[in-house]
Amino acid sequence: MSKLTTLQEAMGRVNDGDTVALGGNVLHRAPMAAAAELARQGRRGLHLVKTAGAMDVDLLCAAGAVASVTFGYIAYEPPYGLCQFFRRAVQEGRVEARENACYTVIMGLRAAVYGLPFLPVRGLDGSDLIAARGFKKVANPYGEGEFVAIPAIRPDVAILHVQEADELGNGRIGGPKYEDALMAKAARRVILTAERIVETARFEAEPDRTDIPGFLVEAVVHAPGGAAPGSCAGHYGIDDAQVRAFQAVTGPEELGRYLEQMAARTAHEGVSR
Repeated sequence: MSKLTTLQEAMGRVNDGDTVALGGNVLHRAPMAAAAELARQGRRGLHLVKTAGAMDVDLLCAAGAVASVTFGYIAYEPPYGLCQFFRRAVQEGRVEARENACYTVIMGLRAAVYGLPFLPVRGLDGSDLIAARGFKKVANPYGEGEFVAIPAIRPDVAILHVQEADELGNGRIGGPKYEDALMAKAARRVILTAERIVETARFEAEPDRTDIPGFLVEAVVHAPGGAAPGSCAGHYGIDDAQVRAFQAVTGPEELGRYLEQMAARTAHEGVSR
């Protein structure tokens, strides 16, 4: 059965208050069209999960959609600087910054994949993160010493942008894969946006290249340009002018116009191939 749908319908499946994992990394293959649509739909109280976020997190904070962010790093890459909307929201107490190391976010997702309440890590000794996050320690049952126990992170939904998908939900990632496959396994539900919708035969011919198996996915959206103004390997680079245009937004009306422009730039969005 085909899982193809529109971006509007797919994002309509995300509820206020959901824990949402966002794929990609900083300005690369982040699900920007999906984030913009969540903002346009007026979503509220989202708990975002991201190892290294940038404009996706910043945009949702600007729209007032976010209650908290579990993250290892939130900032643009040079030359764009910090995420001003995220920073301001945290400073004003509107968003809780649940700072982690990238690796502790990864281990929390892995614990969810394995069906465990936590996974132990080493290497945080001397870090303020243990106290800041309230991480507990567990004794080594096979010898001396203690390890930091990282609690499981189980997103309600993972939203991932891929280069290719089929109508059954199989997804293929070109270039760096980041934590997308891990997020897909850890989340209760998965939504894919894709540059191209291809025939299932392409996946059947090379099953070893399937990064996101279709049985994990509940909805697929044909969204060319779905990572813009960030990059998508093999398709386009960072759109400097559009990143800077977003950073120059000063109020709700300007943000609304910017979101509408993003929707217009997501060419041919819909269920077509």
